[in-house]
Parts: sequence; C-alpha cells; structure tokens
Amino acid sequence: MSFQEDKMLIMPAVDIKNGKCVQLVQGEPGTEMVQIENPEKVAKQWEDIGAETIHIIDLDGTIHGNTSFQVIKKILNELSVPIQLGGGIRSIEYAKKLLDLDIERLIIGTMGIEHPETIKELSEEYGSERIMISLDSKDNKVLIKGWQENINKSPSELSNEFKEHGAGSILFTNVDVEGLLGGFYTDPVVELVNSVDIPIVYSGGVTNLDDLSQLQQTGAKGVVIGSALYKNKIDLKEALKYQTLNK
Repeated sequence: MSFQEDKMLIMPAVDIKNGKCVQLVQGEPGTEMVQIENPEKVAKQWEDIGAETIHIIDLDGTIHGNTSFQVIKKILNELSVPIQLGGGIRSIEYAKKLLDLDIERLIIGTMGIEHPETIKELSEEYGSERIMISLDSKDNKVLIKGWQENINKSPSELSNEFKEHGAGSILFTNVDVEGLLGGFYTDPVVELVNSVDIPIVYSGGVTNLDDLSQLQQTGAKGVVIGSALYKNKIDLKEALKYQTLNK
C-alpha cells in the first residue's frame, strides 16, 4: 500500500528465523522472547484483524546469509494485502528475484549503503516507490551488517543521498530502544522527517497506544510494531485507530 498524506500505516512485524515467527531483543541471536510456528499463519492473522500492510524481516538472511525464500513465498501466497520485506538482501540479483514475486516494497540495508548504485538500478527498473532504504541507528550513527558495524554517519546525513539515488522511502530503526518495550524517543524521528521529503517509517520501542499518539505528531508515514503486539502490550485492533491522522 502506498503512503498517504493523512495516514500513518500501522504495520505488524513478522520476523522469520529457522522457519518460525520470532521476536529478538535488539536483534541479538539467542534472545528469542517469542517463537511461533507457521509465520504465514501469523501474518494472515494480522491481516484478518485489519492490517493493510505486513512487515516481513528475514532474520536467517540477515544473521546467517541463508535466506528464507520458501517461507516468504508461503506468506505471499497466504496474504491478499501488500508486504514490505527486508533482511539478507546481499545481491541485486536476489533483490530482483524478490521484486518479481510482487513484494510491494523491498527494504535494502547494507547493500544499498555500501553500493548506492544498486538502489539507483532497482528504482529505475521497478519504480522508486518499491525501494525502501533501511537506516538503522545507534547513538545517532547508522549501523550496517546486522547492526555489527558503525559507519559514523547519522540517518539525517544519509537521507537525502539515498533520495537522490532513487529510494522512495526510508525505514528508520532506533536500535537504542528496539525490542526493549520501553518506549521511544521522538526527537530522532522528527529530525529525520524534517531532513528529507520522502516517507519515513519508524521502528523501535513502540510499546503502547500513547507511543502511537506521540508518533502521529512526528510526521512519520508508518510504524512497525513487533514485540508489543506479541507480548500483548498493544492490541492491533486498537492500534489501527491511530492510522488516520487528525488534521
């Protein structure tokens, strides 16, 4: 689903690892707080409640380099709503293979940051609205390679660079708060929103409905919610009421 002026898309996260839907603490392997069989059924449940887009992350691809391509295909076959997908996209050939499956938006991280020409090529071939750059930040510095390496630039410093390369949107994850269920900081989101005129989707630390209310004020066009849904801190049906922005 395309981003809209008067909406902040609420996107449930389905993270895939070893064929299961999991939630990790700050992306660290071995910290699974949630493990559920059949990720495609989990994604379908979120769609049935009313989610208009599902956010899929292939942790096997991110952590081990062994992509969960077959699981991704199962999820696509199960759903009628769009998905945005990231994780383990390390070659332009694999990116095209996923886009040819009819992924709505492909989230490119390390590959795009190290090789910006791949963003340009993909956006020219498939349309910029289908290419999302992932800017994951800790201490306001962008991380790559599964959050293992710091490139010493802030998300705001990189944002316009990637717009110029053809990215149609940005996924901004604040690693400082991700997976901790302790809320989030609005200032980094506002700073990034104000730095570039393409849609920003936020991820990290959103724990309750008050957080969603705060996020509405930042100008973010979407939010990914993971752990808070799986730990019953947020009810998706209630969260979806925050999709429409008050003017």
